[in-house]
Amino acid sequence: MSTPGDDINGEPPELRYHLLRAALERFKRTPSALNPAELAQARRRAAETFDLETLVLGTLEAQGLVIPAERLEESVNAVAGRYPDAEAFTADLADNGLDETLLRRALHREFLFDAVMQRVAACRPEISGVDERLFYQLHRDRFTHPERRTARHILITVNEDFPENSRTAALARIEQLAGRLAGRPNRFESLARRHSECPTALDGGRLGTVTRGQLYPELDAALFGLWQGEVSGVVGSELGFHVLLCEKIYPSRAVPFAQARERIRALLDERRRRACQQAWIAGLQQATAAQPAG
Repeated sequence: MSTPGDDINGEPPELRYHLLRAALERFKRTPSALNPAELAQARRRAAETFDLETLVLGTLEAQGLVIPAERLEESVNAVAGRYPDAEAFTADLADNGLDETLLRRALHREFLFDAVMQRVAACRPEISGVDERLFYQLHRDRFTHPERRTARHILITVNEDFPENSRTAALARIEQLAGRLAGRPNRFESLARRHSECPTALDGGRLGTVTRGQLYPELDAALFGLWQGEVSGVVGSELGFHVLLCEKIYPSRAVPFAQARERIRALLDERRRRACQQAWIAGLQQATAAQPAG
C-alpha cells in the first residue's frame, strides 16, 4: 500500500478523501468494498468534486479566508469518535490511503470551499415584500392545511380456513352489521367493540383523524365521499370487509400570509443563494474552458 501523502499516478493525495466521500455517499461503502463498476462511478464523482474544489479555492474570493484550528480539531475528533479506539480509527484511515494529517488537509480544503460559497452567496439579491406576496399567491397550495376526517370502522376479515370467516360468511356478517347501523350512527362504537376484528375494536373502531391517502385506497375513497355523521355501505379491502363512519369533517383551510411569511422568506433566500452560487461556478467553468491549453 502507498504511504499517505504520496501521489498515486500523479494524483493529489487529497483526492483520496473525495473518493472515500463519494463511495460512502453513493454506495454507503468504502472504496475497497466496491465492485469495479461502482468504483469507476465513485472515481468519476470524486474527480468532479475535487476539480471543482480546486477551481474554487484558486479564486480571489478564497483569499484571506481562515479556518480556525479548533474547528478542524473538532471535526477530526468527531470522525475519530465513530470508532471504538484510536487504533481502529488510524487503521481505517490507512485502508483508504489516508492518515490524520491528510484528513486535516482535506477537511481544511472542504471548509474553505464552504466558506467561499458562503461568501459568494452573500451577494444574492435582497427579498422584497412583493417577492414574498407573489410567491404566496402563486403557490397557495403549499400554504393550505388539507381536509381531515375523523373516522371509525368495523372490520370482518376473510380467512377461508375458518367457516365463519369465509368470503361468503364474512360478507353476510358485515352486511348484517351495516343494516343495523343504517340511520343509527350512534350505535357504531358499541357494535365495533363487539364485532370488529381489528385491534381498533378496543377503542370503538376509531381510526383517528386522517387526510386523503393515509388509508387503504378503497377506504380512503369511501370515507372522503361521506357526509359528517354518515355510515358507509360495505367496503372491501385486502384485509376483508369494512363499514365506515365519518365522525367529523375538518375542512381544508389556508395558512394566512402572516404565518407563512417566515417560511416563504427562508425558501426564497435559499433559492437565491443556490442560484447565485451556481451562476458564479458556471462563470468560473466557462472562463477556465475558454483559456488556451498549454
